[in-house]
Amino acid sequence: MPMFNPPHPGKAVRVDCLEPFDLTVTEAAKILGVSRQALNNLVNEKAGVSPEMAIRLAKAFGGSPESWLELQLAFELWQAQQDADEIDVEPVISSRKLGRDFHE
Repeated sequence: MPMFNPPHPGKAVRVDCLEPFDLTVTEAAKILGVSRQALNNLVNEKAGVSPEMAIRLAKAFGGSPESWLELQLAFELWQAQQDADEIDVEPVISSRKLGRDFHE
């Protein structure tokens, strides 16, 4: 079951990675090998976790790159689902047609 309104992964970076080690954004950016602005955008929820950032976070703070990307995916998918009713798509395959095409 999907989490209800999952937090932005930048919050996890701030709360689980920076705060326990008393790291500033500048210090953590140096550790991660990214610009201060890139990390600032992530922890202030203006940017997401890219695959490259996921690898950097995993190497520096633990977890797997996949777990960091799962946080990002959960956040983005929940956000998109809030507008799902406004997404108008014509189904290509109906259950009736699916059954007829694959069982003939």
